[in-house]
Amino acid sequence: MSGPERDRDAARFAFTPENSRRAEAILARYPSGRQQSAIIPLLDIAQRQNGGWLSRAAIEYVAAMVGMAPIRALEVATFYTMFNLKPVGRHMLQVCRTTPCWLRGSDDVTAACKRKLGIGLKETTPDGLFTLVEVECLGACVNAPVVQINDDLYEDLDPRRMEALIDALRRGEKPPHGSQIGRQGSAPEGGPQVLLGGAGE
Repeated sequence: MSGPERDRDAARFAFTPENSRRAEAILARYPSGRQQSAIIPLLDIAQRQNGGWLSRAAIEYVAAMVGMAPIRALEVATFYTMFNLKPVGRHMLQVCRTTPCWLRGSDDVTAACKRKLGIGLKETTPDGLFTLVEVECLGACVNAPVVQINDDLYEDLDPRRMEALIDALRRGEKPPHGSQIGRQGSAPEGGPQVLLGGAGE
């Protein structure tokens, strides 16, 4: 979609029939008068429908649906880093930079992304496929370093594995998420070792 077409679409927004049904089901979970509590899940639906970002029209549409002033809905959208207020790539690469990931090489993973994609942080590739950002803790510290790509976590990464993920995504594949070295859950690297030693070790 070209820039002018995207701008025209951003000026108007309405849920698809399917998303309207999803939104109504979410709103029905809340007591009468408490519909504003549904703002976060409804903004999430709007962002997914809108290609990964929230236009002003989308925020205003959701605000009206829950009976909230648009500025309050914007406050929610700007507070939570899961919401994007400008267009992003089809694959949103979020590199964790918090201490456990940093200690295990997240700087190298970020550098590999920049090198491979030819972009900096908070930038999108010219083909619209990738956006690169750094984020705080993704909650998978035991398998650091971690990158979230859209909704999936990719763990135990290094520059080579990160570049392989990018290549696979460029080919239209969806690589298996989770540990990229075959760890089960948060088992020690190399697998369970406790019972392999002799008594007293």
